[in-house]
Amino acid sequence: MSSPRGLANHHLYLARLVLAAWQRDVAAAEVPASTLAAAFGPACQAHLLRAYGWFLLAVSNPPELPATLPGRVADLPSPPEGRAISGELREFEQLEKSGWLAELLAWQVATPGGGARRSFGNLASGADAPAGPEHFGQWAGQLEARFARMGDALDEY
Repeated sequence: MSSPRGLANHHLYLARLVLAAWQRDVAAAEVPASTLAAAFGPACQAHLLRAYGWFLLAVSNPPELPATLPGRVADLPSPPEGRAISGELREFEQLEKSGWLAELLAWQVATPGGGARRSFGNLASGADAPAGPEHFGQWAGQLEARFARMGDALDEY
């Protein structure tokens, strides 16, 4: 079985492949940008969120992998008694509340007929949600940079 870090990098790679295809289709200008966002956005977001979940597991290093992939720091198993939450996880907690990671977690594709698709019980609107590959590329770059920086720190432990 692959390591959580390896799986995080794998999903980041898959997101980059989706982004490259999305950028090619945008450049070809044969399909409206909103349709391309509906086609590529959810797939790219899913890969980025899987990468993030696997990296959370790599950072937290639980004794046993949970049955479901975490989507946020709060979804991680509690650390063993006497062990504090790492600085890396605290950084991610802050980014989940505001900033680029909060945007990635909240992004939803706009649906034809107006507005963004909403989850049941979610009143947040994604009307101004980014729809282009450039935003996803920035989010992928942010994840990649943190994976590299935090991965170096993990290697030192």
